[in-house]
Amino acid sequence: MKKLLVISTLLAALLPQISLAAGKVRIGYWTSGVSLGYGSVLESQDFLKKRGVDAEFVHFPDVNAPLKALASGSIDLAFGAPVAGVFSVASEGVPVKIFAATQPADVAFVVPQGSPITSLAQLKGKKVGMSPAGSSVAVIGTTLLQENAGIAANQFSLVGGNESRLAQFLAQKQVDGAALRTLTVNQLPELKLTVISTFADEWKKLTHSDALPYIGVGAVRSELIEQQPQTVANVVAALRDTLDWGRRHPDEVVKILKSKASLPEDQARAYVQLWDRMNQMSFEPADIDTLKREHAVLLSSGAIKGGLSDSLFDARPYLAAKNSK
Repeated sequence: MKKLLVISTLLAALLPQISLAAGKVRIGYWTSGVSLGYGSVLESQDFLKKRGVDAEFVHFPDVNAPLKALASGSIDLAFGAPVAGVFSVASEGVPVKIFAATQPADVAFVVPQGSPITSLAQLKGKKVGMSPAGSSVAVIGTTLLQENAGIAANQFSLVGGNESRLAQFLAQKQVDGAALRTLTVNQLPELKLTVISTFADEWKKLTHSDALPYIGVGAVRSELIEQQPQTVANVVAALRDTLDWGRRHPDEVVKILKSKASLPEDQARAYVQLWDRMNQMSFEPADIDTLKREHAVLLSSGAIKGGLSDSLFDARPYLAAKNSK
């Protein structure tokens, strides 16, 4: 048994090197929320292949799973990785780099229509639905409740779930309010929700800045970006191509979301209408500054632990892709 454990450990350590040597890039993403629609479009088209990337897609049902897979070496790269989690694992010494800002926090605090709750402060002692604990939505949402509404983490009950589960909780009145992506609010008008605030408004109030925080980033294992920087640049270019194509072909995106993501017509249309608000491929100095500010706010609130090194941010692939056609 001990020999088998040693062999398994050695094989796990070799997996990243084997993958790199084979030239295949293992790309992981969460098959829910914003990532599901974008990932479906990326997979259904040949953007990566056209950029010379041999990609293998790995799907995860849990929002935090892609980050765990990066840490273990099971995948090489993830788009839409939870930014709070990336900050945490990087501070623990996991060899990862952030190469792009991919998902702005387009999230709203909502309550059922007719609810007596009209402000965040009234969520004290209540059940609040959010993405699972450890997700960026949960970490940022908890921070905003604490810093802007005076509600400590132990003064409300966080009920975790993916977007569809949270919608179900609201419909069945199992939660008093929730932090939902604007996409979900628009996709499910029959829920009859009232928006009492947004992450954008609360973040502006907290930081006195117009910059919207990010819930998702592009993260990559350090050895890939060090050994094959051009490969990562090609992935960035392909991710950018996906955004551009989706913007120009909304009807085709709807068809893909209906067939690949199993979304009904109206929900697919709602996704397309928010395409540019939910998805991004940028890593300008302003984006890095926003992420640094975000880390400082989350650290100050106690939502995350550990310092931040500038080496976590690697803009080389983004800059190389920016200069490519």
